[in-house]
Amino acid sequence: MKEALFHLDALDGVGLQAQVREMLVSAILSRQLLPGEAVPSTRAMAIQLGLSRNTVTLAYQALVADGYLESRDRSGYYVGSDAPASDPSSRRAPAPSCTLDWGKRFQRRYSDLRRVEKPLNWREFDYPFVYGQADPTLFNHSDWRDCARQALGLRNFESMAGDKGEADDPLLIDYIRARTLPRRGVLATSEQILVTLGAQNALFLLAELLCSNGVRVAIEDPCYPDLRNALERQGADIKLIPVDDDGMIVDERLSNVDVVFVTPSHQAPSTATMPLSRRRELLAAAERYDFIVIEDDYDFELGFLQKPAPALKSLDKTGRVIYVGSFSKSLFPGLRLGYVTAPEAVIVEARALRFLMLRHPPGHAQRTAAYFLALGHHDSLIRRLQIAHAKRREAMQTALDAAGLGSARAPQFGGASFWTAAPEHINTEHLALRLRERSVLIETGTPFFAGPPMAHNPPPKNYMRLGYSSISHDKIAAGIAIVAEEIRRMR
Repeated sequence: MKEALFHLDALDGVGLQAQVREMLVSAILSRQLLPGEAVPSTRAMAIQLGLSRNTVTLAYQALVADGYLESRDRSGYYVGSDAPASDPSSRRAPAPSCTLDWGKRFQRRYSDLRRVEKPLNWREFDYPFVYGQADPTLFNHSDWRDCARQALGLRNFESMAGDKGEADDPLLIDYIRARTLPRRGVLATSEQILVTLGAQNALFLLAELLCSNGVRVAIEDPCYPDLRNALERQGADIKLIPVDDDGMIVDERLSNVDVVFVTPSHQAPSTATMPLSRRRELLAAAERYDFIVIEDDYDFELGFLQKPAPALKSLDKTGRVIYVGSFSKSLFPGLRLGYVTAPEAVIVEARALRFLMLRHPPGHAQRTAAYFLALGHHDSLIRRLQIAHAKRREAMQTALDAAGLGSARAPQFGGASFWTAAPEHINTEHLALRLRERSVLIETGTPFFAGPPMAHNPPPKNYMRLGYSSISHDKIAAGIAIVAEEIRRMR
């Protein structure tokens, strides 16, 4: 029973029965009591409030008549399934009598960081060209449910429910070691693998460990904005390395750095793939200039046009490459499971830092994912994704060509998005707002570029990323036509 909800404030001129009614109506309207939820019996409520049972009973009966409560034979009273509710946005906590200037208390601010915005209601849009969201029509929910049920079983309860401290689920670690990494040509022991809350958590841990104040760090420009945000937080000395059709450029600009972050298999966001020759150049430069390479190998599973190039880590002979992987794109982003593969000394420190932050990722999520992977469901899902994405990619390319947006770039091996340049005078942030009015979602490219003072010149405003992982094949052409029409209107 939510006892804290049930108390009366002495109100002059208001009868006790009306006060009981007002108390319950307030809790129901504010959704502190949810539809279908049981409320205390009239006897229990009378004891709780110190009233006569008859007073409470009359208040309950009046609420049943108004639809706030419903009575069930031999069961009691419940919040009505169609009970009214107030607009959550209209509810405000009462202002405290004494206010603080919180702005002066913050040591750092994070709310104004530039990031890629993903509306929670993206499914309500007719044409959601958003990247990284899961298509529920391609995911076998019954398989996942069976694995989750198995993970909740008595045999798994200790592994699932216990506090693991610094440890990870051994089944998940074993799958990553024996199945996932070998597909990328990477061999590792269990002691060289750490499970994280997605790739972003992995990158944050590595930035915390290796990129403190003054450490010279090279990143791609454009790049994943939350990596840049994490490095700025650490006070790293960031050097921007431009990207061409083969990914990060490898030249003398890397001669004076300590750490290089790179996305060679699928550059974020331009989708460029670094060829084998440049990968070898990067590794040679790492040895020559004595820097560490952190490889974010996201999206490698979605190679349906050609076999993905070998991971940079698989070519590493000197132990300078740290490998970051994720299940967010191949399973679903809400799972928040990724992993780091690195020399054991790095994993020991990363594990201790992770323990300080969050102890370990949830045991049930790890064990459920381990079963889903080990039983072959993940491989089946990947195949469905590859087939669907290949069809959608072709439709996107056709629609973009027809719309005159021929500057779009898609990953050579497949992937799930296009990186597109609109005409130079177009500000895609303004374009995105116009498109929302027509039920079209795009991702503006502005957050991917570093702005002043880090960059010498203002970042371009005319780029956008068009994802096709969450939009059906038959809607792509119409959606791209609307994008092209709004671009023409903005001229």
